[in-house]
Amino acid sequence: MKLLVYSPAFHPRIGGLEINIAHFATEAHRLGCEVAVVTTTENSGSEPFDFPVIRRPSPGELLHWARWCDIFYQANVSLRGLWPLLFVRRPWAVSHHSWYRHEGGRLAWQDRLKRFLLRYAAASIAVSEALAADLKTPTTVIPNPYRDNLFRMLPNIDRARDLVFLGRLVSDKGVDVLVEALGHLADRGLRPGLTIVGDGPEAPRIRDQAERLGVFGQIDMLGIRTDEELVRILNQHRILVVPSRYNEPFGIVALEGIACGCVVVGSRGGGLREAIGPCGRTFPNGDSAQLAAILADLLGHPERYRAYRHLARLHLAEHAGERVTRRYLQTLQATLDERAA
Repeated sequence: MKLLVYSPAFHPRIGGLEINIAHFATEAHRLGCEVAVVTTTENSGSEPFDFPVIRRPSPGELLHWARWCDIFYQANVSLRGLWPLLFVRRPWAVSHHSWYRHEGGRLAWQDRLKRFLLRYAAASIAVSEALAADLKTPTTVIPNPYRDNLFRMLPNIDRARDLVFLGRLVSDKGVDVLVEALGHLADRGLRPGLTIVGDGPEAPRIRDQAERLGVFGQIDMLGIRTDEELVRILNQHRILVVPSRYNEPFGIVALEGIACGCVVVGSRGGGLREAIGPCGRTFPNGDSAQLAAILADLLGHPERYRAYRHLARLHLAEHAGERVTRRYLQTLQATLDERAA
């Protein structure tokens, strides 16, 4: 199978979609597919991939690769990237990693057009049941993988720290909800430590909020950490908190925390609860009081952590990189077989 992966967001940008698509393309190539990636993301360094990555292609280059492939696969519907299929007849497959909605659930004309075009997709794949339910077209659910070659439990690590947050410091990610929950816990006489891993425009406001609530002394803001250093940090903590205000389409960060031995507490909306599965607990989006109640319960009963971790192996097996990639390739191959028949 010659697979053209069209993803405007790609390595070396850091984000769930970028990492996921790079992982998928690498695994598909390893499993025997001929893979090429087309992206608008620039890269000033050398390419770390064993397959072609075409960055910011000209119209002629994009048309060339559309002719080359057996199947034209997009990570999220990209209207700007669809035009080659007006000239080259190739089956169009698309996976959905984000909502086709604007803030507040509003459907802009672009969202309506993307939803309309999906009826012509040869294969439609969503990363969560929540995303699939939001679409009006038949959609296969294949959950996101995590980098199982990186995120894992490490031996001889003292898991002595309480709470950790991992993500961008932007309003959607709800770090302010977590800091407010620390204030509620302080009112109960509980003062757990919180490590914040990540950076973003909300960082100054988070500091001000923590100072105002009298909990800044409990917080360690590390900035961005990646790879083995990040794995070690997660292994040092008992609870990963994912307090997103908005409905996450999925939530790979939950899988990363689970793989490193954390119990995960996350917001309930969207696909995040599917990512957490039986390995943690959920609370209503934005409800800092309920979050504080769950954290107080877990911090007061550490003997319960073992039960959550016991369920992690089977849950993570469904999200192993090779397993997920094989499911994608089976779906795409079935599309080609149906077309041939």
